[in-house]
Amino acid sequence: MSTPSVEQVIEALRPVEDPELHRSIVDLGMVENVAVSSQGVSLTIALTVAGCPMRNEIQNRVTSALQPLMGGAPVSLNFGVMTDEQRANVRTMLNGNPSATAGSQQAHGHAEGRAIPFAQKNSKTRPILISSGKGGVGKSSVTTNLAVALAARGNTVGVLDADIYGFSIPRMLGTDVEPVVIDAMIVPVENYGVRCFSMGHVNRENKAIVWRGPMLHKALEQFLTDVYWDEPDYLLVDMPPGTGDIAMSLASYLPTAEVIVVTTPQEAAQTIAHMSARMAKVVNLPVRGVIENMSWFTGDDGKKYEIFGSGGGQKLADEIGVPLLGQVPLVPQLREGGDDGKPIAAVAPDSEAGKAFHALAASIDAMKPKKKFSAGLKLL
Repeated sequence: MSTPSVEQVIEALRPVEDPELHRSIVDLGMVENVAVSSQGVSLTIALTVAGCPMRNEIQNRVTSALQPLMGGAPVSLNFGVMTDEQRANVRTMLNGNPSATAGSQQAHGHAEGRAIPFAQKNSKTRPILISSGKGGVGKSSVTTNLAVALAARGNTVGVLDADIYGFSIPRMLGTDVEPVVIDAMIVPVENYGVRCFSMGHVNRENKAIVWRGPMLHKALEQFLTDVYWDEPDYLLVDMPPGTGDIAMSLASYLPTAEVIVVTTPQEAAQTIAHMSARMAKVVNLPVRGVIENMSWFTGDDGKKYEIFGSGGGQKLADEIGVPLLGQVPLVPQLREGGDDGKPIAAVAPDSEAGKAFHALAASIDAMKPKKKFSAGLKLL
């Protein structure tokens, strides 16, 4: 077998993507010092940051890509770290020139001048705000498992944890690690095919967050602009309970967002959940449906026990004039998966609750998005 050329090695590596940036390692400028001989191939991979958590995965991908080309000859792989200039080039390649994107979207721009990507009229991303009128209805677990189920259908999915004070998405998704930062660009942590960013990735010591409205507003803006979301098919936003500053800010930042309301069957929860629907109307965002969580518990005898009553989700949906998208049963594995970072939609898709989330994902996938831009607040 003839010895491959350097150009052939480069072309064999072109399909290899960085696991976090989802771009070719060749296009990112990570491949350096390629040398080929009858004794094998050696090369250096310039990691974006020192201590890159994806180093082993990159090594496996590079080795697997080159072994067929080398016909059994050894692949010698070294690692280096990008210079500041190289990292700046990577950020420019991925996000463009910040100052060049403001233009007519200046109203949605970041302090550095970069526009919020999801506010652009050509954005392909479908933002969905998962909201509730009160805490304790399982909104975050619904968001987590719905995101996993959507990703399992072949979608690219991001989750923004907008519950600044009570963040829980990192733990539920098993992404409670520090994200990589490349030239001030934050790479969201990914698990189960879902990209995620949360205040929990910033507040590593779980300190109390005591912020007023303007600080919340600025933090959300940075979460949308400084995080490299890479235009996913869906951006699910885990909203804080209630109808305060964050809901108004996100309505401004995500003018094509749709709202899904989560409630439990009991009448008290349904009545308060109605406030989320009213809030969506105030900020001109469409409510697309209701998800009823904790609908029943199936005992060992096979009987369904409606612990929190029945009918609340359907009643709320009827009052708002939207469909009841689905009902999610109360099962111990759903709670356990939230604590252990193992979402039931991923680890037990054929379970009663797992099937419910995958059915919900299918319903949302089949639902045509509404791309009409919000006109902003009607009333404050």
